[in-house]
Amino acid sequence: MFSRSSARPLLVALVVALVAFAVAACGSSSKSKSSSSSSSSSSSSSSSGGGAAASGPGKGKPPIVLGDKNFTEEYILGFLYQDALQAKGYTVTLKPNIGSSELVNTALQSGKIDMYPEYTGVIDTVLADIPENKPPKSAQQAYEIAKNYEAKHGFTVLTKTPFFDADAIAVLPPFAKQNNLKTIADLAKLKHWTYGGPEENKTRYEGVVGLQQAYHLHNFTFVGLQEGQAYPALDAKKIDAAAVFTTDGQLTQKGKYVLLADTKNIFGFQNIVPVIKKTLLAKEGPAFSATLDKVDALLTNNVVQQLNADAVLDKQDPSVVAMKFLQANGLMKK
Repeated sequence: MFSRSSARPLLVALVVALVAFAVAACGSSSKSKSSSSSSSSSSSSSSSGGGAAASGPGKGKPPIVLGDKNFTEEYILGFLYQDALQAKGYTVTLKPNIGSSELVNTALQSGKIDMYPEYTGVIDTVLADIPENKPPKSAQQAYEIAKNYEAKHGFTVLTKTPFFDADAIAVLPPFAKQNNLKTIADLAKLKHWTYGGPEENKTRYEGVVGLQQAYHLHNFTFVGLQEGQAYPALDAKKIDAAAVFTTDGQLTQKGKYVLLADTKNIFGFQNIVPVIKKTLLAKEGPAFSATLDKVDALLTNNVVQQLNADAVLDKQDPSVVAMKFLQANGLMKK
């Protein structure tokens, strides 16, 4: 999530061209322990820790090209999936940091990647284009809509994670106190405010569109930010409010930020599901989905927030964060 609406002015031809460039630029990745290979999109071998397991249920199965999106949480998820599968003998090449959901989905449908981790709410509103005035009423309904959408395109989704990562709006405590801000609706009291987030937020319901349509907020200016700039811009008071994720590592710093309540539910339900080509999943055998299910079952909100904190605040490479977590939970050898 860095953000999540159905209004997206991307021309198909342009998207395809961008995907081809992005996937080629990303290269394949493994765990380069001394550098942030995921976030810098550097190229390395597809092996993990010196090579995929020589035996196991994945031995002899078709190779997998795994992609991920363009922010820290996705980098970690990509490495978690790659490591866990390779530990079972599967051959996995990771294409990290491809870009937004629109770009990664195009890469998936064009065959440049075979699978990637996605948020159910993003599939629903950004890809499936469900009506904005008819959002899912529960996490399960969001999952079913996502599953049905992917099935129509030859893909399937596996079991959703326990963790729920939604977009949110964060402000600094003094700003919230000064203006008596508790909910997003309270921003209507301000004469003017600035809202910073990824460029795609400008046209998404889980961004500017939802703020205008659901909350009737027209008293703000949107400021486009690159990935990783939201909190620094907020800390430096270059913006008044920032688009963030509820599982951001920065939110482990208690009392540093205030999240405004989304009383209109424009940010929806955002559980992660691995999206994979149906025909390929059938060839990989039951151990493939079972392995990913074991990883995802461990990913609670608190766990993911801490993993993000390890990467963002403690400056650990996402590949190292993923490896340590899998080793600690017995899903990868030390």
